[in-house]
Amino acid sequence: MGVVSNKIERENLKPGDHIYSWRLAYAYSHHGIYVNKGNVIHFTRGEGQEIGTGTALDNIIGSSLPQHPLENPCPICGDESRRDGVISSCIDCFLSGGDLYRYEYGVTPAFFLAKARGGTCTRASSESEEQVIHRAFYFLRKGFGVYDVMKNNCEDFALCCKTGWKVIPTVDGGQSGQAATFQAAAGVILSVPVAFLARSSPVGYAATSVARLVASCGTYCVNRYINDIGVRRDVVKVVLEE
Repeated sequence: MGVVSNKIERENLKPGDHIYSWRLAYAYSHHGIYVNKGNVIHFTRGEGQEIGTGTALDNIIGSSLPQHPLENPCPICGDESRRDGVISSCIDCFLSGGDLYRYEYGVTPAFFLAKARGGTCTRASSESEEQVIHRAFYFLRKGFGVYDVMKNNCEDFALCCKTGWKVIPTVDGGQSGQAATFQAAAGVILSVPVAFLARSSPVGYAATSVARLVASCGTYCVNRYINDIGVRRDVVKVVLEE
């Protein structure tokens, strides 16, 4: 566990841990809450469920969800991976062949910024194991709304279980580190004027590219930081109503 990697062995897991596994050659990660005895509660759009944004990323995520043939469901958890919304499944179905990682909470600003990729840690503090597991089972019964890859995804679910915080619904964007990373990267790419680059001389282009690279890295890091659930203030405490 650290700046380089959050990878963890199964025997070191504790109930209430926020875990994740990378998909499609690290294109994105799937998140959930480890509850006990190899069981994970996580939020997925399942097979055939419509989701909010309709982007290419939605289709990639949908096509890479764990699948079992109808005639050969998982011998441990049945065919939970085909359900929509918040589900409980075995850790093997959750990982879908990937490695196991644990999300880190209460990290320092320096540690957060040293993680070049979002969706691995947060400045926010985790609540107690009992509270985390209680929320996870509550959402398993009541649901967590409609899955949206940018505004209400599996990382948003796990963050809410761990902290009790959720971004105000009217805000454009979710609270997940992955969403913040995609938005920050898109902002950096769009900030480069293509017409200017086309007119630049090789020397001028190189000098400008270095300057822009430094500025872009700074912009990327700042955007990731200010969108972290542990820093932003446009969040509300989730009240669980039975």
